[in-house]
Amino acid sequence: MSMASETPAIARFSRALPFCLSLLLIPIVWIGAVFGGWAILLVPLSTWATYSLVDAVAGLDLENPDTDTPEDALFWYRAITMIWAPVQFVTVFAVIAYVTTSGHLVWWEILGVAFGLGVISGTIGIVYAHELMHQSNRLERWLGDILMAMALYGHFRSEHLLVHHRYVGTPRDAVTAKYNENFHRFFFRVLRESLTSAWKAEKAMLARKSLPALHKSNPFWRYAALQVAFLALAFVVGGWIGLMMFVYVALIAIWQLELVNYVEHYGLTRRHLGDGKYEPTRPHHSWNSAHKASNWLLINLQRHSDHHYKPSRRFPLLQTYSPDEAPQLPYGYPLTTLMALIPPMWRRTMNPKVRAWRKKFYPDIEDWSEYNRHATPMPR
Repeated sequence: MSMASETPAIARFSRALPFCLSLLLIPIVWIGAVFGGWAILLVPLSTWATYSLVDAVAGLDLENPDTDTPEDALFWYRAITMIWAPVQFVTVFAVIAYVTTSGHLVWWEILGVAFGLGVISGTIGIVYAHELMHQSNRLERWLGDILMAMALYGHFRSEHLLVHHRYVGTPRDAVTAKYNENFHRFFFRVLRESLTSAWKAEKAMLARKSLPALHKSNPFWRYAALQVAFLALAFVVGGWIGLMMFVYVALIAIWQLELVNYVEHYGLTRRHLGDGKYEPTRPHHSWNSAHKASNWLLINLQRHSDHHYKPSRRFPLLQTYSPDEAPQLPYGYPLTTLMALIPPMWRRTMNPKVRAWRKKFYPDIEDWSEYNRHATPMPR
């Protein structure tokens, strides 16, 4: 469907409206904070269970928008991502202040509320931050940094833009999950390697300008300042319990992020050309998913093949691909990520798909050991 500039404003808003469904999670997290008990389950149920069910009913969205759509026709789509930083900021710290001062919840209910905050911070906040950090204007990048700092994971921007997009599908990319590598091992490996690779990438950029690693232009200073400020604010509004809640919220958000990273490229590799060089990134180097409802929730993140092919393309213009062009996940991210938490189920479902992908796109490669450097050897 074309979204040309002459399209009436109301029609543009109506097309963007399904992507606003994420805002419904705000009152849901408040219900959990106010009532406790079973209500603390509403956020994870709303994201994983509800969207998986709606995916099954709504089916696939195979329509590709006009990539020449002018920027001014995307106003409402941009607004959705830009308002989330203040919305999440107010929600996280207001809920922490309320929970720690009301005294009506027991410890496990407090953990449940914090888990829900972590889910919206990871499922929505980091996904929106990902969209914002890919844009060229300063405001959007700052909003992305703020969202990532609320997850205590500011270095993700450096790692994602300077390392992941450059080395995806190669042993140099920490967040390309290797064949047979289970998520739990992947998670702890990535926590260590992504921070190191992000620092090295920024240090190398400064060195090319003949500047020291600790120069004031290094964005790690910004990441650290924002994160310290948010930690201090959590302590001010909620004391030690509030601080621990905030750290737990951030941990869950990071866990959500890396769970998605795990499924996006599992087992997919780029051809090694020799001398440390690899073929250019193409759509078949990312897992794709056209499930409609979860793409609403995740602002088309599941059209990941096109995102890596055209990283600067805004989310409403991302294209979907046929199975002949890009490998397809069996479900949307909500259900697929749940499956990734159970390694035997994951291998049983995804390993045959990886082997079929290898046979289709790289029938001449027989030795895949180079592409599984981090994986634990397991039977085929």
